[in-house]
Amino acid sequence: MPISPAEVAHRAASDAELVAWVDEHDQPLGGLPRAELRERGLIGRCTFILLFNGKGELCVHRRTLSKALYPGYWDVAAGGMVTCGESYEDSAARELEEELGVGGVPLRFHEKFYFDQPGNRLWCAVFSAVWDGPLRLQPEEVMEARFVPVAQAEQESQKLRYCPDSLVALQRYQASLA
Repeated sequence: MPISPAEVAHRAASDAELVAWVDEHDQPLGGLPRAELRERGLIGRCTFILLFNGKGELCVHRRTLSKALYPGYWDVAAGGMVTCGESYEDSAARELEEELGVGGVPLRFHEKFYFDQPGNRLWCAVFSAVWDGPLRLQPEEVMEARFVPVAQAEQESQKLRYCPDSLVALQRYQASLA
């Protein structure tokens, strides 16, 4: 499947975006272009928004092939990098609206955790929201989306490629409910 010119342009703008650079204790160190942060193996801030419908089903979506990390993978959360000077909460609201077209909904903060894999070092803030309206997918970032029972998403993640960082966010969210 070819990558569209709009996706290529979006990826270039995304790579140049100044994102929050932090240390191992989530203390701000400044802002760096997203691509440089990734290439240097530095730590950024990220948000994960678990979007549920009124039946308790989780929105899962498939990332476009132009994404720098996990292209074409399924994802259990909307979200992304926190820009320089932006709060976790403002980033979560922005990302949810950009990726899935969901705005003006209350976001519930759950926790922060540190995720560390080669090429993906993050302080992560986990939020959840409930939405029963239509989704408006950002075509440069999201190929498709659907609501499924959480157990189905967990089962699918054993067979299909799912983003490992957002799976940790979901697991931690699930554990906090127990």
